[in-house]
Amino acid sequence: MKLIEGGVTAAKGFKAGGIHCGIRKNREKRDLSLIVSDRKAAAAAVYTTNLVKGANIAVTKEHIKDGLAQAIICNSGNANTCNTGGEDVARTMCELTADALGISPLDVVVASTGVIGQPLDPTPIANGMSALVDSLSEDGSPLAAEGIMTTDTQKKEVAVEFTLNGTLCHLGGIAKGSGMIHPNMATMLVFITTDAAISSEMLQKALSTDIKGTFNMLSIDGDTSTNDMVTVLANGAAGNPCITAEGEDFSAFMQALNTVTIQLCRMIAGDGEGATKLLECKVSGAQDLSVARSVAKSVICSSLLKAAMFGADANWGRVLCAIGYSGQALNVGKIDVAFRSAKGMIPVCKGGEGVDFSEEKAKEILLEKEIEILVDLNSGDSSSTAWGCDLTYDYVRINGDYRT
Repeated sequence: MKLIEGGVTAAKGFKAGGIHCGIRKNREKRDLSLIVSDRKAAAAAVYTTNLVKGANIAVTKEHIKDGLAQAIICNSGNANTCNTGGEDVARTMCELTADALGISPLDVVVASTGVIGQPLDPTPIANGMSALVDSLSEDGSPLAAEGIMTTDTQKKEVAVEFTLNGTLCHLGGIAKGSGMIHPNMATMLVFITTDAAISSEMLQKALSTDIKGTFNMLSIDGDTSTNDMVTVLANGAAGNPCITAEGEDFSAFMQALNTVTIQLCRMIAGDGEGATKLLECKVSGAQDLSVARSVAKSVICSSLLKAAMFGADANWGRVLCAIGYSGQALNVGKIDVAFRSAKGMIPVCKGGEGVDFSEEKAKEILLEKEIEILVDLNSGDSSSTAWGCDLTYDYVRINGDYRT
C-alpha cells in the first residue's frame, strides 16, 4: 500500500468537479461540487448524532437505503438546515443533478454546509449545473475539494493504492472541516471513493467500524455539527472478486480505508479555525480500548490545554485534569505524561506527580507546528489516538462574525 495523488478521482471510473454558482458572495470561491461514478456503486454513510439535522441527511438516507448511489452533489455557503421546505430543496438538488447526468435522482447523495437557518435558493444551483457537469474530469478532485470548503484554509484530499487478491485497487477521499467539529458517529463532510468491489453491507461495516477510532476521535471545538456526514462509494471498477464477508481482503480494505481516514483527520485537525498547531494525544497502557479512547478524547477536548498549547506552555496539570474528568476509573498514581515534537521529547509527569524539567526546552518543543501529548496509564495494553488543535484568538474572531 502506498499514498498516491488523485483524491476522490484516484479510483477508476470516478470524475469530479467544482464551480462557483453564486451561493457564496465571493466569486473567487467555489461553492458547488460534484463527484460521479461511471456506474452504480455500493454506498455507505454515517451521520451526525445531533438531533437537529440538515435536510440533506434525511434525503441521503432515503436515497441510499438500497445500498447504491452514483453521484454526490454538495454545496457550501448554506447548510440548508432548520428551513421550511429544506428537504424539497435537497430533492431538487438531486433531481437537477440526475437530469444533467442521465441517472435516477434516487442514486444521488446530497450534502450542504455553511450557515444554519438561512433558506437555500436552488436557482443558482440550477443555473450552474451545466457548468458543473462540464467541470467534471478524472483530475477534478482539487476542484471538488475546494467547492466544499467553508472556513477551511486548505483543501483536504488523500488517496492510496493497494491490492486485493492480486488486483490493484485505489481508495481516496476529500473532506471539509475547520470548526463545529466534535463528532459522535461521523464528522464534518467527508466523501470517499474506491474502485474496489465490496458489497454495500460490508462497506457499511467497514465504515462504521473505522470511524470509532478515527473521525470520532477528532475534536476542534466541542460542537457537533448538524450536517456531519461521511459517505463512501465503491464502484468495483478495479475488477477484484467482490468482498462479501470478513477475511484477508476485507482486512486489507479496512487498512486502506483507515490510512485515508487518519490522514484526513490530521488534515482537519491541523486546519481548525484559527489553529496554529496540530495536537495529537496518544494514550497507551490502558486497561481496554474504551478507556484509552475516552481518555484521549477528554484530553484533546480540553479548552484549557488547547489554550496552553497555543502559548507553548507546558502546563501538564491540565492534561491530568482532563484525564480526571474523563469518567474512567483510573489509578492516577500510575499516570505518566510527556510532550513530543520535531524538537524532541520531554517528560513532565511521572506517577501522577510533576518531575523537574527545563521550561526552556519544553517551550522549544511546544513551539512546533505538530505536538504529541503522550499519556501512559500503565494499567494495561490498549492504546488510542485523538486529534485536535490549539485554541487561539482567531477562533473567537472567526466565529464572532461567522454569519454576518
